Amino acid sequence: MSARKKPEPTAGRKNASAGAGTADAASSASDGKAPRTARGERTLRKILDAALVEFGERGFSETSIVGITQRARVALGTFYTYFDSKEEVFRALVSDMSAQVRDHVAPALEGAEGTLDGERRALAAFLHFVAGHKQVYRIIDEAEFVDPDGYRRHYEQTAERITQRLSAGAEKGELRKPDNELAREVEAWAVMGANVFLGLRFGVLGTADPAAVAQAANRLLRDGLAKR
Repeated sequence: MSARKKPEPTAGRKNASAGAGTADAASSASDGKAPRTARGERTLRKILDAALVEFGERGFSETSIVGITQRARVALGTFYTYFDSKEEVFRALVSDMSAQVRDHVAPALEGAEGTLDGERRALAAFLHFVAGHKQVYRIIDEAEFVDPDGYRRHYEQTAERITQRLSAGAEKGELRKPDNELAREVEAWAVMGANVFLGLRFGVLGTADPAAVAQAANRLLRDGLAKR
């Protein structure tokens, strides 16, 4: 990826990502500040949605808590009911967006006719998600500096899900078995890397039919590049 300006250093960070891996907004609040009512959960969701737009448009350094609360149409004090700082809500958002990607892709795998068809469906679903959530790229990129643990966790968990799918396919005899664990990890990260940059090219920088993009990428997985 292209070089990016390093955001302001963070301070006083707590583990706001304890709920990583779930799209439940309640688990995104700072420690001890999870909402206890449905109304509180809706308010927290409004703050996270507003933070998505603010961080996505302005970046971490230029985003302010006031800007988030104004966009969410909540009082400044309400923000501190759920989060301790701008860093906290950013880390919560990284976890939340990662979970949203996972939860958006998972249903697409149902009904897949084999492992590679599942990968085609997963990519198409991811491209659809990116088309409606382009901010996710800026947020995940900035997480490398603002929330390095969340940044690494996002990619490791995504790669692990792909690893599990490819391994299951190999056990079923649909895919060749890798020579060793390193080879399987390389395959999973290569698939993930391709998906990430296809999302960038055809979801953020430009548009194309997600189904057509996924089909072309799937053909590459099935047949490779060598002329037969």
